[in-house]
Amino acid sequence: MVILTAVVTCIALFPVYSAKEPDGVSHPLIVISGEPEGIAAAVSAARNGVRTLLISEDPALGGLFTQGCLNFLDMNYGPEKELLTQGIFQEFFKAQGNAFDIEATKKYFLKLVQDESNITLKLNTRFVRPILEGSRIVGVVVQEGGQEKEYRAERVIDATADADVAAAAGVPCTVGAEDYGQPGKIMAVTLVFRVKEVNWPYVFIYNNWMRLISKIKLEWGDPNAGATRKVAWGYGEQALRYEPQDEMLSFRGPNLARQKDGSILINALLLFGVDGLDAASKEEGIKRGKEEIPYIIEFMREEFPGFTKVELVDTAEQLYVRETRHIQGEYRLTITDVLENRDHWDRIAHGSYPVDVQQTGPGDLGNVIGKPAVYSIPFRCLVPLEVDNLLVVGRSASYDSLPHGSARVIPVGMATGEAAGVACAYGIEKEMTFREMTSSREAVGWVQDRLKEQGAYLVEYEPPRPEVMEHWAYPGVKVMRELGLAAGGYGNDYRPEAPIYCWDADYHLQQVIERVGNLKAGGKESTGETGDVKETSITLQNVKFPENLTRGMFLMGLSEALGEEAEGPAEALEALRERGITAGVPDELLEDTVGAATFGELYVLLGNIVEQML
Repeated sequence: MVILTAVVTCIALFPVYSAKEPDGVSHPLIVISGEPEGIAAAVSAARNGVRTLLISEDPALGGLFTQGCLNFLDMNYGPEKELLTQGIFQEFFKAQGNAFDIEATKKYFLKLVQDESNITLKLNTRFVRPILEGSRIVGVVVQEGGQEKEYRAERVIDATADADVAAAAGVPCTVGAEDYGQPGKIMAVTLVFRVKEVNWPYVFIYNNWMRLISKIKLEWGDPNAGATRKVAWGYGEQALRYEPQDEMLSFRGPNLARQKDGSILINALLLFGVDGLDAASKEEGIKRGKEEIPYIIEFMREEFPGFTKVELVDTAEQLYVRETRHIQGEYRLTITDVLENRDHWDRIAHGSYPVDVQQTGPGDLGNVIGKPAVYSIPFRCLVPLEVDNLLVVGRSASYDSLPHGSARVIPVGMATGEAAGVACAYGIEKEMTFREMTSSREAVGWVQDRLKEQGAYLVEYEPPRPEVMEHWAYPGVKVMRELGLAAGGYGNDYRPEAPIYCWDADYHLQQVIERVGNLKAGGKESTGETGDVKETSITLQNVKFPENLTRGMFLMGLSEALGEEAEGPAEALEALRERGITAGVPDELLEDTVGAATFGELYVLLGNIVEQML
């Protein structure tokens, strides 16, 4: 009786709509994309009584999981080892595991959707353009069965990997790393490939042995290796020895995941120079990858224990594209939000995956900017600027490029998709726009409560305080980290007490000049929460620091870069003090001009310069 009452209440609160339009069929909600994030959004909305049209361009559901063969999950656990991405993702995880079978996953997603009577599914249906009435999206035009067709809706969720609907509707966005002064820089894409005839017991023993050896601190071993019954990771040292035929390609230590038929999916082949927003470029990338793989297979036979007889089976149908657009929403998640473990009042999901910035080109080894304990994603990150009735979920939501390195992972994306489905149910029933909801604690509170009822993990918490925040150099670390110039790795060790050498000073100064110059050229000339534009005439020129770098020489070099002439360290220090450049650095350090400067000083001094320039 209690269950029946709950069902009746749900139906009454979220009625099923059947309105028609002359130019097409109207639905309360349209979800674009069969990516896992889109599936979570559609299922969540349907479970809340909203009749939903789920449109996917692909012939099967699952997107990156099934068409891109990315079946090695990036998990998010909190400080107490609790799973942060519960709810619909957890249902998937329990059913399919951490390294799932591709064909089984296609069937799982199809059944998940078909079990919801409120979902109408259309596969092989391509989004063409949005239908707009002023600033409101009211439907979409799709290519279906060889012709264009219109579908109308009260709300639309864009779950495409690249925010295609939002971009076409005019939502502002940045692309790649341009938001921290690196226009044109974008993470490499991957072509996953499948092999057979791998000796898995040997792989299991070898990678776990390498991990064990590293733990007991002998001179060899690999702390980044390991294996389970279904997955393995390692071979990093061997992969570094691979010399690609294609110079715009890299082979890294692979993630390996078994399929039910005994074959192994390999995530290791990075392709540079691929435009994830251009179909022809992606097609060419797949071709380049396929041409390289035979050489990789031969290399693995010779270098990878357990791979002596390995053979290629096939490749994924689609590339694993990590980064393209980042929309501008009512709030933009920052790297400081993520690495200070910040909570937000309008939290709708949590994450904790490391801020993993993959390689962007040859010679770039990528970086791990830091590892959060836990952070919250605000509902505002899903609400794009300038277009109403639209939510964006997944990696292209309103995240800066750097925090996107963590928030881009699919489990987090599925959590945001689930939240979007609930928000649509509330907004439709209450006739309230998403933008109005972002300033309503009642609306967001309802969404949060409903998510918890559905099994999502959503908690208010006191942010764990990273150790580096207690160091005097942290203000500088934070500024430089926002430019992608300070990285703490998996241990959040920014080495503020470590000495710098001439090449450290040369690199960071040159990069500050380049990145700040690009930001100013792109119109990003404001800092702080007020957004007030700072008027400053400060300029910075490149200089070379001497090889036998002391603190005094470092100060003289910075003084010269700022156009100040100083005959010695004392004069340089005084000039920097007068300009406020030394603020935050202990005087006893600065006055020891014969000692070695540290990364802490480098970050604070350059950070102060950056804040004056922007």
